[in-house]
Amino acid sequence: MASGREIKTKIKSTQNMRKVTRALEMVSASKIRKAQDLMKASRPYARAMRKVIAHVAQANTEFNHPFLQERETVKRVGYVVITTDRGLCGGLNSNLFRLMLPAIREWQDQGVEVDVVAIGQKANQFFRRIKGVNLIGSVGHLGEKPKLDHLIGAIKVALDGYLAGKVDRVFLAHNVFINTMTQKPAVHALLPLPVMAQELAASDESGSATPYSVAGVKLEQKHDWDYIYEPDAATVLEHVMIRYIESVVYQGVLENLASEHAARMVAMKSASDNANKVIGELTLIYNKARQAAITQEISEIVGGAAAV
Repeated sequence: MASGREIKTKIKSTQNMRKVTRALEMVSASKIRKAQDLMKASRPYARAMRKVIAHVAQANTEFNHPFLQERETVKRVGYVVITTDRGLCGGLNSNLFRLMLPAIREWQDQGVEVDVVAIGQKANQFFRRIKGVNLIGSVGHLGEKPKLDHLIGAIKVALDGYLAGKVDRVFLAHNVFINTMTQKPAVHALLPLPVMAQELAASDESGSATPYSVAGVKLEQKHDWDYIYEPDAATVLEHVMIRYIESVVYQGVLENLASEHAARMVAMKSASDNANKVIGELTLIYNKARQAAITQEISEIVGGAAAV
């Protein structure tokens, strides 16, 4: 059995750890409401953009935008991965990586190269260690109120690769906020748009949609149709496509931010509860050791007195 001094040292260190976990829990609890409000405020716009773009992808447009062209052979794919900058949020980031890795390995087995744009320090650190994955861009430290201006550089890297024909598919990976106790990792097709539209329709039919998904997207075409564009199709589509990409990526950042605070709050509360349990067990062991030492001292005193 450890000595009383060693047990007291363990109790003190566990108490200090509990102070840290409680502080982190309270900080996340104070920030989660604002993060949820930002996420919920922008979610309808992102959902409407996805639905509009899904319908545009089915139109027989007079201007064939590169984002609307589905390439027959896929030689390189790109992933825009959104994670947290800090840890101590349970399995939030690891669950997302665990979902992505099998798909990345499957692409690599087919001879397809994989590019990654990392949004968040955890994604940057993780994909630097993965062999066969090209980390072509990264951005981090977006703060509690992310701004689109900070994301434009990372978004442009992914779009330029697709427009130049270097990347044939682009996916967006992030955590979707369901509720305070549940955050769901998800990988969405971003480009080309016909693939995105097929994914939305499939999720709607299978009933696997999340609060971030779009309902009512149908791919049945009975005749050719198109929108009326003003001033012209090229100008309108170019503007709408860029706004679509920016809104979806920005919404992913907000979803991940709300998920981060929720996961950290739950993880730190669990850590604080475990610290309380450990402190109770160590206190019991310390009391037993102290009682045993007192009993031994009394026995030695009684034995010495009897010997005299």
